[in-house]
Amino acid sequence: MHTLIIAEAGVNHNGSLNTAMKLIDEAANAGCDAIKFQSFKADNIIVRGIDKAEYQKKNTGGRESQHDMLKKLELDFEEHKLLFEYCKTKGIRFMSSPFDEDAADMLESLGVSLMKIPSGEITNKPLLQHVARKGIPLILSTGMSTMGEVEEALRWIYETGNNDVILLHCTSDYPARYGDVNLRAMVTMREAFKVRTGYSDHTEGIEVPIAAAALGAEVIEKHFTLDRNMEGPDHKASIEPQELSLMVKAIRNVGESMGNGIKRPAEAELKTRDLVRKSIVSRCPIKKGCVIDKSMLCLKRPGTGIPPGFLDRIAGCAASGDIEEDRVITWKDIVWNQTR
Repeated sequence: MHTLIIAEAGVNHNGSLNTAMKLIDEAANAGCDAIKFQSFKADNIIVRGIDKAEYQKKNTGGRESQHDMLKKLELDFEEHKLLFEYCKTKGIRFMSSPFDEDAADMLESLGVSLMKIPSGEITNKPLLQHVARKGIPLILSTGMSTMGEVEEALRWIYETGNNDVILLHCTSDYPARYGDVNLRAMVTMREAFKVRTGYSDHTEGIEVPIAAAALGAEVIEKHFTLDRNMEGPDHKASIEPQELSLMVKAIRNVGESMGNGIKRPAEAELKTRDLVRKSIVSRCPIKKGCVIDKSMLCLKRPGTGIPPGFLDRIAGCAASGDIEEDRVITWKDIVWNQTR
């Protein structure tokens, strides 16, 4: 199974087009399928003067408002277009999360092939339906949500006729504690809603996304930055390029190892199987015509002869010819006792 790996750049470009391009370079070098930014105008999405979230205060200080902070992190249409085209040259998919209808329309005009709705908009019926009506496949993050809210959001999307939705389990804390992740909720949503599911990660390190891949996540999203020491709200809860590369490699290995679920030996195991399994072996010389007793037999490697499960059946049969000591017994060595 190929897991879609999204490098979540978010606002870690700090409003710099040059930094955004460097993030694209690193995501492509790491082997990610897509890089995702965030599309918004602060004036459209947030009331002026409201306080920042606690993690934002911790990472950026508490003097400016959330509006003022986000205003510095906007990317305009031309910058979006440049990044979209740059992604093409690097062989990586451009994605972004629209936080309002204008942003969604802008992304559609660019020609994005996949739209991601952030967790904070899961109760925003007008936005969900506006995006869904575009007929573009959707990824919906479900951080901070109950099962009832997820069900309602899906119903709103389905009402538009768009059924191409992937749900991402998410814990909206930055960084999220391992004990708050509840990764099995991803599986719960998959089974309850009969949809594809994935995981958007905010924990420190790369262990949890790898575990999510092992649980069948079809999408993994992970925040990353050029340097965790950069100024900005999300850098501290992001991984750096070297960690991103390690995560991608591990998830690809996990995906390759999942297989088709059929329990059978791999082709590479077959030679080993003959070497390490055991066969019925003569413990002593056995003369032709001699009725074989169990005391004459033992079990040894290799497994190229009669399997151990036939030991009781072989006892009482006659030898078809002389059998020397310590030899693997084959079916040709046995005269089958028809009465057994």
